[in-house]
Amino acid sequence: MLDFLLPYYLWIKALHVIAVITWMAALFYLPRLFVYHAERATVGSELDQTFQVMEGKLARLIMRPSMIVAWIFGLLLIGMGGLDFSAVWGWAKLLSVIAMTVFHVWLVKRGKEFAAGENTRTGRSYRIANEAPTILMLIIVVAVVVEPF
Repeated sequence: MLDFLLPYYLWIKALHVIAVITWMAALFYLPRLFVYHAERATVGSELDQTFQVMEGKLARLIMRPSMIVAWIFGLLLIGMGGLDFSAVWGWAKLLSVIAMTVFHVWLVKRGKEFAAGENTRTGRSYRIANEAPTILMLIIVVAVVVEPF
């Protein structure tokens, strides 16, 4: 479908992997910031404000652009035949990436709650949430590299 891009396939794939790595780093780090924010900062304190700046910049300057670039180059790869939808692994990867995007949106909403002084979740709940990207990453990598099904 996007055969004219085939000479650039490896570059597109490399840029996709780079974007995924930076997106994953942010998805791992933001819930960890939320853990410390929930456990150590009182609303309106200097520490609360510091966490809000860190969380906001991470979400806006690293997490969002990385997600967008990962999706753009991922869709280009799909358009170039890089995902096999006749096999279960292709669907497993796509559904896991969609779940990762939903998790991303969930984190952004939690950041807005912190910014409004309305967080009701504990550090423990953010520790548990921090496992979601790990599980999804394992599914995605195994699906793409091993193609087990």
